[in-house]
Amino acid sequence: MPLRLFFTALWCALFGCLLSQIPPTPIPTPTDVPIPTAEPATTDWRALAPGLEQRSYRPGGSLFGQLYVLRIDPALYRFQVHYRPGAPLAISGWERELPAATGFVNANFFDPNHVILGLLVADGVVFGQSYQGRGGMFQVQNGQPRVRSLIAEPYAGEPLEQAVQAFPMLVHNGQAAYTPAAQERVSRRTVVAQDSQGRILLMVTPLTGLTLEALSQYLPTTDMQLVNALNLDGGGSTMLYVNPAGGQPERLPSFDPVPAVLAVYPR
Repeated sequence: MPLRLFFTALWCALFGCLLSQIPPTPIPTPTDVPIPTAEPATTDWRALAPGLEQRSYRPGGSLFGQLYVLRIDPALYRFQVHYRPGAPLAISGWERELPAATGFVNANFFDPNHVILGLLVADGVVFGQSYQGRGGMFQVQNGQPRVRSLIAEPYAGEPLEQAVQAFPMLVHNGQAAYTPAAQERVSRRTVVAQDSQGRILLMVTPLTGLTLEALSQYLPTTDMQLVNALNLDGGGSTMLYVNPAGGQPERLPSFDPVPAVLAVYPR
């Protein structure tokens, strides 16, 4: 069955009020969590609308490490960045703010004042400064979306219509691109990627998530034919909303409000 995300919402509804009363559980380190191998998807690609497809993967067969993937045809959908510096919103607020959106995910990392880190471009307006020697960028230039490595292709100030930046790159030129310098923790993840046909894929891990190394090693082993994949802000920021025309909305709420989202709209 396709991942509906209500499991997470139900879990949060039932147990969210108790989280502050429960002692923190030790989070496994990479030595405790093996890098997952390729596993069959839980279903084939399911068409939500023309040019909009959904599929769920289970890295290593793990129930709690599920990967929800939304594949988008840029010929039928456009991408737009929305930013509210210092005024973050939870998923319900963004849903009200963007009633015409087919979907959205959280975007850049941000500081305690809810100001984005790295570069963000919203409708041609530039915020922040580009990362140097690290990370990657999702951009829209001349109407065409692209995921690129800022290490292999640094941003040189070229005009963009939309852009978000984060780190690290997980896949570059079809190969795993991330090796950690220190021990990592398992966390929820948000990813934007592009496949060999130019389609854009938005991914989230709804429950416990994965380490970045495990995710980087896993993605190239799937049948998604990814060329580039970029890790966006995750953990408490991971958020996904999907509302296809004629379908039912699906929501993965974040634990924290976020100031910026990458949204999808029909052309």
